[in-house]
Amino acid sequence: MDDLLHLARRMMLHAHAPYSKFHVGAALRAEGGSIHGGCNVENAAYPQGLCAEASAIAAMVAAGHKRILECVVIGPGPEVIMPCGGCRQKLREFASDDLPVHLCGPDGLHRTVTLGQLLPLSFGPHHIGKS
Repeated sequence: MDDLLHLARRMMLHAHAPYSKFHVGAALRAEGGSIHGGCNVENAAYPQGLCAEASAIAAMVAAGHKRILECVVIGPGPEVIMPCGGCRQKLREFASDDLPVHLCGPDGLHRTVTLGQLLPLSFGPHHIGKS
């Protein structure tokens, strides 16, 4: 997980958050072991920005991968940073309920949960015949 945390921290530093001042970074491990990062990118036309998790997923897909094996999300404060509802569903598109999601702050890991814990009784690709 250290490589993911390192990348997520670096991504957080690159966030574009001039409105909220709330910088978030994310990093994903895809099948085959490749890692992909993303940061939140805000836009004056709220809510047209991107969350860090969505940015990382886009980078992963652009690199030709479709399966997330591990996820790190890092935020700026002492509170545990959770993916928003939309990002939970976006993660579900590329991962199963047992995906480990490491919730981190500047000081490191705060808590690890599964995607199933974050998004119980989720709707996923298998519901529409895609897997």
